[in-house]
Amino acid sequence: MEKENLYDFERPPLLIVVSGPSGVGKDSLVQQLEERGCPFYFVVTATDRPPRPDEVDGEDYFFVSTEAFKRMIEEDELLEHAVVYGQYKGVPKQQVREAMASGKDVVMRVDVQGAETIQEIVPQAVLIFLTASSERELEERLLERGDDSLDQVKRRIATAREEMKKLRHFDYVVINRDGALNDAVDDVLAIIRAEHCRVDQREVRL
Repeated sequence: MEKENLYDFERPPLLIVVSGPSGVGKDSLVQQLEERGCPFYFVVTATDRPPRPDEVDGEDYFFVSTEAFKRMIEEDELLEHAVVYGQYKGVPKQQVREAMASGKDVVMRVDVQGAETIQEIVPQAVLIFLTASSERELEERLLERGDDSLDQVKRRIATAREEMKKLRHFDYVVINRDGALNDAVDDVLAIIRAEHCRVDQREVRL
């Protein structure tokens, strides 16, 4: 009978999902992880919305036409997809598979609806809910961003209230307070380190 190697501590790669309401800073948090040189694979989401002035195609998002996005859905090329505020967003499957096959932890940022879908497909994923410290703070951020009309901001706040009710379906919550993004990034890194120290490791299957 073959002996069990009690010192075999090989850790499978994690699939880390950063989610939360619009305006909580998901993009900023992931960007900060990248700027710190964290050895993760950062998933690039596809969307049919136009890029903002400071966004780069292939880095912030894959910006595609609505027709191209629908074709990706038809050809089953997306891990998850949803229509959010009238815009298509989705995660291409192949980049996730290739990254995990290389042994890298994979970090993706998706909306709350997308996180729920990923949890159903990949229950071993680590789900992190990012939020502001208050609804007022979130509203101020959305207004300062200047991308939406006042009516659209109110709609996003109403959606955020509903999304907050889904917090219990996540593994962790991280509060991104104004002026304290580095603290939120530190919390996320602490979560990832703790997950790699678990006795019962999450083994993702796609």
